[in-house]
Amino acid sequence: MDTKDKSEMNRRDFVLNSTKSVGGILAASMLPGIENDVSAQNTFKSNKKITQMNERHLGSLKVSAIGFGCMNLAGIYKPATSQSEAVKVLRAAYENGITFFDTAQSYGFGLSEKQVGEAVKPFRDKVVIATKFGWEIDFDSKAVKGFNSRPEYIKKATEESLKRLGTEYIDLYYQHRVDPNVPIEDVAGAVQDLIKEGKVRHFGLSEAGIATIRRAHAVQTVTSVSNEYSVWTRDPEAEIIPFCESLGIGFSPWSPIGPGFLTGAIKPGMTLDPTDARVTYKFPRFTPEAIKANYPIVELLQKVAKRHGAAPVHVALAWLLARKPFIVPIPGTTITNHLIENVGALKIQLTPADMEEIEIGFATIGVQGARFAPEQLAMGDEGTLLGTSSVGKNGKSPLPKRN
Repeated sequence: MDTKDKSEMNRRDFVLNSTKSVGGILAASMLPGIENDVSAQNTFKSNKKITQMNERHLGSLKVSAIGFGCMNLAGIYKPATSQSEAVKVLRAAYENGITFFDTAQSYGFGLSEKQVGEAVKPFRDKVVIATKFGWEIDFDSKAVKGFNSRPEYIKKATEESLKRLGTEYIDLYYQHRVDPNVPIEDVAGAVQDLIKEGKVRHFGLSEAGIATIRRAHAVQTVTSVSNEYSVWTRDPEAEIIPFCESLGIGFSPWSPIGPGFLTGAIKPGMTLDPTDARVTYKFPRFTPEAIKANYPIVELLQKVAKRHGAAPVHVALAWLLARKPFIVPIPGTTITNHLIENVGALKIQLTPADMEEIEIGFATIGVQGARFAPEQLAMGDEGTLLGTSSVGKNGKSPLPKRN
């Protein structure tokens, strides 16, 4: 057995041994307080004018320039939002021009898909729904058993998602995490079958490396890749984003404002709620020491924002939009005012001087801590950069040169 084979076996063993931890993370997003809630009215009535938003393309799929990440509504940093309130927030997103909603089977053990399905029902044909498969989930006991991207399981999971979403088709279907036990060609083939059946329209990959993307794309066109990416998480820049650009694949970064950190709401000395997932699952960047060390990144964004009469969250999102025209961030929130604030990023046009200041500033400051704990990082695909490196305080940009 060669070194590469041993490395692959070690990664798989680590992943399987981490399943219990993964289940806990997903279970944290299924909290009590939803079952007895009175469902929102199915009839969509609004006196608000639907706002027009700039549009972008993920591959051949047209979407709003900013999407809506639906995970938080199902509960992760705080208890799950009630069904009626979640529907209100999602419909407010639509009223403010958002037509791209990103959910997953695992978010709240199906709860998020139900929230999205009810919210968009009156205007289903005017929005794009992305959801994700890839975990074997026991929805009755609310347990995650591990990876499962076997073709027969994908097709079973698809039927269940369609039912929860109350729709006949899924616009964009992501593999949530790459399954080391199933060839990606088999996964792409299964999704291709679903596309032929009209149940799925586009195929996507989440947290995938370039080798996986290339192999999948050879079987079924990959429309979008969704890896974590933001001002303080630069892992995709070296390979993933340039590779997507070369193949005409869109890129939809999750956690674009760094689990809330880049908004400036979390300050040095602040104590997070002990039930907060960032504490419970020991996110390295959210220890008291790391918050203090990383806060200068927020101050950097605040400095740029001040010149534009904006907030750091605007700059964080505008920075992503300025990177490449095929990048579509999907910030999430549970509060209508916050989603309106997120949309406000479209009004910010960062100058070349702004972009350079952010690059030089970030390279000087660096970032303390990996983006996740080791057991979560172990679920990354082979060939991805797993967020364990910090940018040195050398005054040099960590980014590859651009033409």
